[in-house]
Amino acid sequence: MRREELLEILRGIRKGRVGVEEAAARIALEPVTDLGFANLDQHRELRKDLPEVVYCEGKPPGTLGSIARSLAERSTGNILLTRASEEAYREVKECFPDAEYLPLARIIVLRREERPKVGKVVVVTGGTADIPVAEEAATVAEISGNRVERLFDVGVAGIHRLLSRTEVFEGAKVVVVVAGMEGALASIVGGLVSCPVIAVPTSVGYGASFGGLSALLTMLNSCAPGVAVVNIDNGFGAGYLAHLINQASAGSGRP
Repeated sequence: MRREELLEILRGIRKGRVGVEEAAARIALEPVTDLGFANLDQHRELRKDLPEVVYCEGKPPGTLGSIARSLAERSTGNILLTRASEEAYREVKECFPDAEYLPLARIIVLRREERPKVGKVVVVTGGTADIPVAEEAATVAEISGNRVERLFDVGVAGIHRLLSRTEVFEGAKVVVVVAGMEGALASIVGGLVSCPVIAVPTSVGYGASFGGLSALLTMLNSCAPGVAVVNIDNGFGAGYLAHLINQASAGSGRP
């Protein structure tokens, strides 16, 4: 169920087209679907503006198609399956022949609508090895209805690459900075822009980076104001948070 659907039910009550009992039944219709191996939150779209997003890694074979089908039956919005492999895509495509696979972002999309793109989100990476996490963030933001611009491979090893492209930040409502190694790029960007910065540490780096922990700690210790940090490699979390900030700044009314 979406916010628009709930408002239509409430308008129907006000105008006498929908009875109270009918409205209660429609609102309560399967808020949770029990598939035996999964309990799907069918009202998440009403609360969060996106249907439940499916994390594919670790799911038993044969379950993704059932999950996607159940979500599609109760939702009219775009459905995302993240951290998806080619094998996961083949499984979902058996149920949804028009499913899209974005291999760089590792996302499967069941596209049900095209939202107008509003505001401006900028996604920046330190290096090319950070691009998969950055694309996950950018794709989530784009599909949710945000205008996204990308600026890749402008890390601190050659900071002139970033300083020569600062015009890309003009008009940005939020910037997502994705970086591994020592993760210093988030502080530098945070010192250049006036909008919020979402820092995403990645697991890119040699042994002493400890799988992204060094970048995480650097970003958490940023001296630049306005920098917030999500978990290591959490492109989805950064993309969704950027969506919330951008939509609020753009005055879209979502959610």
